[in-house]
Formats: sequence, C-alpha cells, structure tokens
Amino acid sequence: MFDLTGKVAIVTGGNGGIGLGMARGLAAAGARIVVAARDARKSEAAVRELGADAVSIAVDVTDEASVTGLIAETLKRCGRIDVVVNNAGINIRKAPHELSLAEWRQVIDTNLTSAYLCSHAAYPHLKARGGKIINIGSMMSIFGAAYAPAYAASKGGIVQFTKACAASWARDHIQVNAILPGWIDTDLTRRGREQVPGLNDNVLRRTPAGRWGTIDDLRGIAVFLASAASDFVTGTAIPVDGGYSISG
Repeated sequence: MFDLTGKVAIVTGGNGGIGLGMARGLAAAGARIVVAARDARKSEAAVRELGADAVSIAVDVTDEASVTGLIAETLKRCGRIDVVVNNAGINIRKAPHELSLAEWRQVIDTNLTSAYLCSHAAYPHLKARGGKIINIGSMMSIFGAAYAPAYAASKGGIVQFTKACAASWARDHIQVNAILPGWIDTDLTRRGREQVPGLNDNVLRRTPAGRWGTIDDLRGIAVFLASAASDFVTGTAIPVDGGYSISG
C-alpha cells in the first residue's frame, strides 16, 4: 500500500530542509526522485544521498517557461510523472508597512504561484494514469504573524488552492493535499530564531512534543500522501507540528 517502486516524484526545493526530508522518505519507499531547485551544486549533493536513480533538474519555479522545461526534462529522463511536491518557499520577515511591493511579489510568486505553475504543467501527465500533488503550507496557513504578511498570505493561499485542485481533479484520479509543517529545524527557521526574539522559547513552550521538528519528521506523511494508502484522501491540510496547532 505504501510502495512507491516505479513512481517518479518531482520535489521542488528538494535539495535541503523539509524538501530533502520528504525526498528521503519517498526514495526509501522506492520512488525515483527529481530534485528540482536552482542551486545545482546543492542539488547534486542531495542526489548523491538519495541514490543512483535520483536526478537533479535546475528550475526557477516562478518562471513559466522554466517550469515547462522541468516537466519536459523529467519526462525525457524518467519517462513519467506520478507525484509533484510543491515545496519551494522563502520568507522575508518584515511588518506589513515595511514590506515593499517587490518583496511581496517575490514571496507570493515563490511560495504560491510556483505551486500553480508546477501543478498546471504536470496536470496532463498526472491525468494520464492518476497521480498525487502535495502542497506545502505552514503554521502560517492557520495563524497570523506580525512579521510574515506575504508568507502567511501565500501559505493561506496554498490551502485554498489545494482544495480547488482537489475538487476539480478528483474525477481524473488525482489527489491533491497539503502538509502544514510546524516549527521544523531548518536553515530558514534558524534565521527566524535569530531575527525574532523569544521564538525558540515560545515554540518549545507551546509544542506538546516539547521539541522542534526535524526534516525527517516529514518522511512518513510524504509517503502516505504519495502512495495508494491515500487514494480516498483529497483536499486536506494536515499539520505535522508535534501538537503546536492544538495548543493554546
């Protein structure tokens, strides 16, 4: 039920952080991973870790032509597409009145528009035999934060985009779901701890599990949502947060 042998999974931003954690899980379940990211050197390091069948393809997920090229190159090198993980994301930590329009657009395009571009481009190929799309949201899909206006807007949008695609593409045997990671120890959140006073203590106090998550905590949910085990699960947004979202 959880076997992904013979499947091909594109993971945007799969060369580090949460993306790499999910790629590890998918690879361990038998999937061939396409690491789709801009940093070629970092991607090659991820490919070496993920195994001989993994490949890296350079892409700018905010550019339609580049995403079209990603899909075409994946088909050329791997022959099929079964899973798309829309994980690429950035944050610019500023209050709403301090954030420029260019910064707003940079975050929205990287986090939200990219999910549209990749899903839109992959859809005809997923439709051919059914498939899975996994979109990465955040705790900011649920909660607000004074220092993350564009990020929160993009991650809230991810949840609604997920629901729209799930409703539209269910008849095509494509399941579309979102993961809402809690506070995971990554380069991105380490910078957050440097920039936001008290963040570390607040996270530990509010998280019932009493710790920050690790990227490997995303392995299991990625396999579940990519596999036949989730064939009747679509349009969901599942927190993986050690209980953070249920705590007051």
